[in-house]
Amino acid sequence: MKKIATVLIIVLLLGVGGWLARGWMTDRQLQQQVEPVQTRWAPNFWSLSPNTRLMARTISAEARGETYLGQVAVGSVIMNRVRSDKFPNSISGVIYQPWAFTAVARGHVWDHTPESDSIRAALDAMSGWDPTYGSIYYYNPADVTTYWIFSRPQVRQIGKHIFAR
Repeated sequence: MKKIATVLIIVLLLGVGGWLARGWMTDRQLQQQVEPVQTRWAPNFWSLSPNTRLMARTISAEARGETYLGQVAVGSVIMNRVRSDKFPNSISGVIYQPWAFTAVARGHVWDHTPESDSIRAALDAMSGWDPTYGSIYYYNPADVTTYWIFSRPQVRQIGKHIFAR
């Protein structure tokens, strides 16, 4: 009986230790835990709802070249804006708000059909995954043209984007 209790305690401690260690992972370590894009299934773009297609297009255009985590983060900013009383209360309202997203304003969202990672990022963001911790803004400091964004409190950086409230 003592051996079983000892083994049980060791197993529990190892499990809790692993759980605690995940709390201190870096962004790079978290990104490496995401299953590779090529092995995860994504639905066909044209089978999605219009809102999901628009979200995937926007993520694809706004976060081109970013990691999967960075793409989910862009999608979560859109969802955080939908939930905020400072922005329109629909996905299309947020995305089409004048000059809210440069890629939308310049028409880049219509350049190509999004790939599976953008589709999955849209679905993950719409399901509630928020690696930005509630951010409602993001920007690439190398491409800033309106400097008011620097007045926003920064939350974190993922890839080239800084996320802010």
